[in-house]
Amino acid sequence: MNQLQKPVAGEEIAIIKTNMGDMKVRLFEEIAPKAVENFKTHSKNGYYDGIIFHRIIKDFMIQGGDPQGSGMGGESIWGKAFEDEFHPEYRNFKGSLSMANSGPNTNGSQFFIVQAGQFPDNFLERIEGQNQMEGVDAHFTDEVKAAYKENGGTPWLDYKHTVFGQVYEGLDIVEEIANVKVGMMDRPAYDVVIETVEIATVD
Repeated sequence: MNQLQKPVAGEEIAIIKTNMGDMKVRLFEEIAPKAVENFKTHSKNGYYDGIIFHRIIKDFMIQGGDPQGSGMGGESIWGKAFEDEFHPEYRNFKGSLSMANSGPNTNGSQFFIVQAGQFPDNFLERIEGQNQMEGVDAHFTDEVKAAYKENGGTPWLDYKHTVFGQVYEGLDIVEEIANVKVGMMDRPAYDVVIETVEIATVD
């Protein structure tokens, strides 16, 4: 699956630099153009500089992108929410960069990186059955199931949160951040800071 491949020369990536280390992320403009444009523009404008990962849940995900640091703030570059962008071959695998939201088509500036690992063998079948009951066609093909079983992730978030990037270098930093001690509301006991996000081109 393309999502899990390494970037090629000339491809544009994001480098999320934190006080715990750097993460390099592929960006999928071809399938999530609005989410990528929003993230790149915010990054270039310094919108994310100095803000924290305000919500960390071990074995689930790390969330940031709110300049208030509360989980209640932030907005898109257009000043209003924008629509979801889903694709059957781009999923919430471990390491995916996805849009946080408060329901369908409510994307702003907040994002999360999936840290969840493996899950029970029958979990994908249960999720698929639940989606069918809810009338959601999540396209859990054999290839998607195999990729989830090999890489881990959060398949229950598919078709609910836009996937627009994938960490290909620095997953160890994601793991370290996920292991930070947290307090109430899953807030870290000490600040995990996004120092800056650089948009770069692969040589």
